[in-house]
Amino acid sequence: MKLGARMMKTGLAVAVALYAADLLGFINPLLAAIAAVFSIQPSIYRSYQSIVEQIQANIIGAVIAIIAVFTLGNDPFIVAFAIIIVIGVTMNLKMNENTISLAAVAVIALMDSTDQTFIYFAASRFSSMILGILAAFLVNFLFMPPKYETRLFTKIDSATNDILQWLRVTTRQLSDEPALKYEITRIQDNIRWLDHTYLLYSEERTYFKGSRFSKGRRLVLFRQLITTTKKSFDVLKAFNRLEHKIEHIPDEFQDALIGELDKLINAHEKIVLSLKGRIKQTHKQSLRQVEEPNIPMVVERLMKVYEESNNSDKLVFLPLASQLMEYYHQLEKLKRLLKSYQKYHPNTYIQTNEK
Repeated sequence: MKLGARMMKTGLAVAVALYAADLLGFINPLLAAIAAVFSIQPSIYRSYQSIVEQIQANIIGAVIAIIAVFTLGNDPFIVAFAIIIVIGVTMNLKMNENTISLAAVAVIALMDSTDQTFIYFAASRFSSMILGILAAFLVNFLFMPPKYETRLFTKIDSATNDILQWLRVTTRQLSDEPALKYEITRIQDNIRWLDHTYLLYSEERTYFKGSRFSKGRRLVLFRQLITTTKKSFDVLKAFNRLEHKIEHIPDEFQDALIGELDKLINAHEKIVLSLKGRIKQTHKQSLRQVEEPNIPMVVERLMKVYEESNNSDKLVFLPLASQLMEYYHQLEKLKRLLKSYQKYHPNTYIQTNEK
């Protein structure tokens, strides 16, 4: 079992909440621990959003619970009715699922039977839950803050390498079909992870003007990196679907297709290597001097194959031509963005988690 940072922070937040509640003499430290579990978030910005939202939700829950106890009592059906009201209010305020659940827990905790003065009892339990929320925020802020830029680029680099390697193998009819199907499923999961991590990275806040401009340029560059990776994956899937039909088109065209696609793959690889600082920008064979792939020529020759053949089955290659053109255009856009980025950030490279 792999222990992630969020798992460790959740455990630490629970420990901090329990110790703090015990030191402050709260009636039920367990409520602080429960609140801490619900309050751990994957990023500092989301943790800040969560603390504001959960305090609001707990206030709503506490107010409704107190009103219900003083007007209707704490019969189980009254507790259920109060929870329904709290869930309805928090959902209308578009609060997230964890916040709604914690508000419901607050209602149950405050409406529990007690021999103590109700106001003192409710205030103590409400304070315990607020303490748990604050403990989670403190742990999230101070311990192992996530480095989403590094994690995101590492995953982009890994997914791109996998796709381009499989493209080289598949275009030469060397791929093992069961293995490729498994890899396509795995890469799809990785691409979904890229989108999620990019969202978390975009939510991270910077507090200096210069850093905001730099972060903005990297966000644009990363978004295009992901888009280009997705397009290369679309090409891989298209080749996989047509693997048994490509061998029936003329050998001359197959050679041209493989040659131009190899240029496209090489250009994509060099962009990623350039971002990692592994290509000399002043070298005469730098990124700008790489031989350009002529994908429009390949598509034009593919159209001639259609025109010279009466076999309608060859129309299945049209989606491949479209995917190649889209990949080519996205790669060109990525190269322009990289040139602009390196103009403002010379000798600034993006790190990965490689050992």
